[in-house]
Amino acid sequence: MPGRHAARRRAIASGIGILCTLLVIALSSSVCSDGDVEGGPLGLTPDDTANLFSGGETTATNVTRNAFSFSARNLDREQRRRFELGDSFFEQNWVTAPSSTEARDGLGPTFNAQSCSSCHALDGRGRPPFSNDDPERGLLLRLSLPEEFRELFAPDTLAAPKGGPVPDPVYGNQLQDRAIQKVQPEGRMVITYVEVHGTYADGSTFTLLKPTYSVGEPAYGPPHEALQISPRVAPSVFGSGLLEAIPVEILELLADPDDEDGDGISGRIHMIWNPDSGQFDVGRFGWKATAPSVRLQSANAFLGDIGITSSIHDQQNCPEAQTACRSAIPGGDPEVSDERFEAVVFYSQTLAVPAARGYSTRKRGAELFFAAGCHLCHVPKLTTGEHEIDALSDQVILPYTDLLLHDMGPELSDNRPVHDAAGSEWRTPPLWGIGLIEAVNGHNRLMHDGRARGVAEAILWHGGEAEASREAFRNMSAEDRQALIDFINSL
Repeated sequence: MPGRHAARRRAIASGIGILCTLLVIALSSSVCSDGDVEGGPLGLTPDDTANLFSGGETTATNVTRNAFSFSARNLDREQRRRFELGDSFFEQNWVTAPSSTEARDGLGPTFNAQSCSSCHALDGRGRPPFSNDDPERGLLLRLSLPEEFRELFAPDTLAAPKGGPVPDPVYGNQLQDRAIQKVQPEGRMVITYVEVHGTYADGSTFTLLKPTYSVGEPAYGPPHEALQISPRVAPSVFGSGLLEAIPVEILELLADPDDEDGDGISGRIHMIWNPDSGQFDVGRFGWKATAPSVRLQSANAFLGDIGITSSIHDQQNCPEAQTACRSAIPGGDPEVSDERFEAVVFYSQTLAVPAARGYSTRKRGAELFFAAGCHLCHVPKLTTGEHEIDALSDQVILPYTDLLLHDMGPELSDNRPVHDAAGSEWRTPPLWGIGLIEAVNGHNRLMHDGRARGVAEAILWHGGEAEASREAFRNMSAEDRQALIDFINSL
């Protein structure tokens, strides 16, 4: 299929071309032989100025502690009002039913957080707890059993449709560590760390933290002996609507599941059942690309994290064995109205991407990023297609992702398949805004479970398809390693 490979090469070339443009703008003195690449959604046109604005026309230039919380800058007045309404619902705490505030009834019966913002504080990124007594809400545990138990333990009320994970018969598909009155929390997350020591090529050393997870104090008896556990940290929310608007055709051009071009990268699309469309669609959201839309991702979070039913998920998250949970009073049918739910979806879709920073100091780091092959998965430049929200349509954006599944090697495997994603496969997370996480959320914990303490450790955890890039970083001088880190933190 030479046409597809040529298009994929153009996609990679667009990253090189955008680097050239960045350096021209920053230094007014760069010449790049690969700068003239084909135009269109994967190309770079001479008048392209989106390299200054990671989210295209939606980009917000404020880089304070509220950097992740602005509306897309190109919304009209009515859309901004709708954004503010969604913001209020995103922030609101849900309460136990019945209460005097019926609009907020329905929390639980078991849950992980009382609001969307509990995990996504200031629309940013969660972190793992710093101790097993830390009440931090930014990390949760997904649960399931191996496929051979599906026939025994996958009743219709709990089993995800079309090949989703098999839930534990007692604890379901997510550990709920909080509960309303008269209902017991399912248990608590227990994390233990082992130090992993390594050495850079220049002789300097590093230490990584390798976590293991278990369920402590299980309230309803021991989980199944074959229980599979996968930790998931809450990602930043901004830019979701732009990622939703990237045309399927572009993702298909970027995908190369059999590595036919021989570059060692074999990203693939994760096809997921979409109950809205009644068909399989491209997964874009979640650490395993398990949600095809912001709407589905939001509905999953309402039910799984807060215990709130919606018109998409209208059954309480209560396994058969948890009788107190099943007898709790619901807060409505569904508990979040369609109006409120759609307002939260709109809010999530239209959060602005923060602008990149520090162009005048990052030339060397940008060169190293491409030389190490980081851009092969963290694709710098994409263009959105049509979206129901016009402000998100036809935007040249710099997300540094391909939204594809990649095999990251055994060290990052959670040994828990999800739909068609193997335990070692993870969706490429966007890098935009990564350098602002510490300013917004007060930490620098990265990766799917927050194990990495900053960009360097995140790179050093890369394996599988990214092993060559990791080794390129490990073999750099200390000065070059810092230049690459500074570049990534500028995105």
